[in-house]
Amino acid sequence: MIDTHCHLTDPRLYCQLEAVIQRAQQAGVDRMLTVGTTIEDAQAAIALCQRHNNVRCAIGIHPIHTEPEDQQRVQLLRGLLHQPAVLALGEMGLDYFHQEVPPDLQREVFQSQLAIAAEANLPVVIHSRLAIDDTLKVMEAFPTVAAVFHCFTGTTEEARRIAARGYLIGFTGPVTFKKNDELRAIAAAVPDEQILIETDAPYLSPEPLRKFKTCEPAFVARTAECIAAERGMSLDEFDRLTTANAERFFRWTL
Repeated sequence: MIDTHCHLTDPRLYCQLEAVIQRAQQAGVDRMLTVGTTIEDAQAAIALCQRHNNVRCAIGIHPIHTEPEDQQRVQLLRGLLHQPAVLALGEMGLDYFHQEVPPDLQREVFQSQLAIAAEANLPVVIHSRLAIDDTLKVMEAFPTVAAVFHCFTGTTEEARRIAARGYLIGFTGPVTFKKNDELRAIAAAVPDEQILIETDAPYLSPEPLRKFKTCEPAFVARTAECIAAERGMSLDEFDRLTTANAERFFRWTL
């Protein structure tokens, strides 16, 4: 099983990294993609991957961490793409829930990162919160860029529009929450080749582990169990499906 989105450089996980990776392996999660949110975090993610053969990374500037100077600094990502650990760019996108960063600046840095991804022929990891319309509009200018909309918690119609573009959809702990019947129905309906599972650790622990405030990659198995049941599949079948999707999307084969 692959956790396709976690943040192992977060202090809550990094301070116990060896134990976190060991617990993941014991839970059957043998590979993890750690995701950077700033230039400095990207560098830390690459360094972490160099010490752990079963970890790879995506590097990018998260919309809520975007600063005015990032419109120039985003080009520093180019200098990191030669690193073998880098499988994707991101997470990038738009976030209209957190209003500290002006939308215009978010869009500028988002577009710059998409341009780098198109040039490098790398997939991207998308963060879109209360911004699906504008996110999809920006991405229209980059039709060759493959993308996964990570931590999807949107509507049925939004999922349909994302899938219609050929993008993948990643599901995290909220799909297991009792109140999220619509989200489970969406996860059940996403085409086989367009679904991924992830934790977003250290955030969003799934049920029945929600009492643990620090989520970790081992918990992705619980999310997988929930979605597998909704899709009428065994856990092993769903694991094979999502692992194949992750390997294809990120070009990560053993």
